[in-house]
Amino acid sequence: MTESGAEKVHRTIERVARESYGRLVAYLSVHTQDLAGAEDALSEALLKALTVWPRDGVPQNPEAWLLTTARNSVIDFFRHQRVVLDSEPNLMPFIPNSVGDSLETKYPDERLKLLFVCAHPAIDPAMHTPLMLQAVLGLDAVRIAGAFLVSPKTMGQRLVRAKTKIRNGGIRFEVPEQQQLPPRLDAVLEAIYAAFGIGWDDMTGADQRGRGLAEEAIWLARVLLEQMPGEAEIQGLLALMLHCEARRAARRDPDGHYVPLSEQDPKLWSLPLVEEAERYLATAFKSGRLGRFQLEAAIQSVHAERAHGRPVEWKAIVQFYAQLIRLSPTIGRQTGYAAALAETDGTERGLEVLDSMDRDLVAAYQPYWAVRASLLERLGRNAEASEAYERAIGLAEDPAIRKFLLTRRG
Repeated sequence: MTESGAEKVHRTIERVARESYGRLVAYLSVHTQDLAGAEDALSEALLKALTVWPRDGVPQNPEAWLLTTARNSVIDFFRHQRVVLDSEPNLMPFIPNSVGDSLETKYPDERLKLLFVCAHPAIDPAMHTPLMLQAVLGLDAVRIAGAFLVSPKTMGQRLVRAKTKIRNGGIRFEVPEQQQLPPRLDAVLEAIYAAFGIGWDDMTGADQRGRGLAEEAIWLARVLLEQMPGEAEIQGLLALMLHCEARRAARRDPDGHYVPLSEQDPKLWSLPLVEEAERYLATAFKSGRLGRFQLEAAIQSVHAERAHGRPVEWKAIVQFYAQLIRLSPTIGRQTGYAAALAETDGTERGLEVLDSMDRDLVAAYQPYWAVRASLLERLGRNAEASEAYERAIGLAEDPAIRKFLLTRRG
């Protein structure tokens, strides 16, 4: 096989792993009751694909090939350990030629079960979201560590301990009974939104991984809503993500430059997604159980009024941020509140809110410095604005945002 052919095979393996990792691990985990073992089996299958596919060609159904190979690895392990009889009820769908076996063509998506396993109360709550991001969405420890501001080594060790807890604690891989769902729901929603946020931040226009991760998060929220159709916060989360997703095409100009929300052309927004988001939000509000995701979606809904030719009602945004801060005063919400307040009560008032925030907490929070720079610039305090821009530029990970801030700084 030519070098270009080998590269094509490697790209295919990377694509299949990226797109199918969560489904494959979830299916294997549910039947083995061992998350770490399922991940090991899939890793072995991927390594084997790197050897076999360049030689024999890419199979007609690459995902089924990986699942079958991983399944055989699992069966061999259980047989070697002489525990196959004890595990037979779980392993029957794995065993070739068993009644109804159809792994090569279709297999059930078990990711929802795995989400709730990762949110089990026996697991350290701080590890719920990182565990879901790795197990269900296939993010590596390095990427997760960056999102949670810890070292990759530390995150890797914590993930291993959490998976050991699942295996040794006898935690069942199943969607809990209806009465057991609510206590775990917050953790699941946080993980889905964290995945969406990571994917959203990665949308530079060149890497399709970000887009795929955001779409996976939306899909998981839809599946979760089917399981819990009356849950307002799931509807709120869906509304929030769909409002953001509606603006994908407007986030970059034709040359790839970053365009902030206030300067985006609303004609580029997806009206069908905006309207779908509004339907979810309206239904959620009718429940009378207001929560974080509904409030955040409501803020995006106010911005979406521009799609219908109406101005942004900043007073409504201020009110929604105030309610969010009462629920939980995070630095992100306080920064958003300050920016909105500057539009309604004047720039000085917005800056007062920023000045009141804990400097240690905001030291590495890039949006804070970007908003601060903008407000200082409005007030003509150019030297201070330039210093804030420098901080924001230094903290910006997206090259397009960094370039945008460099342009604004002048």
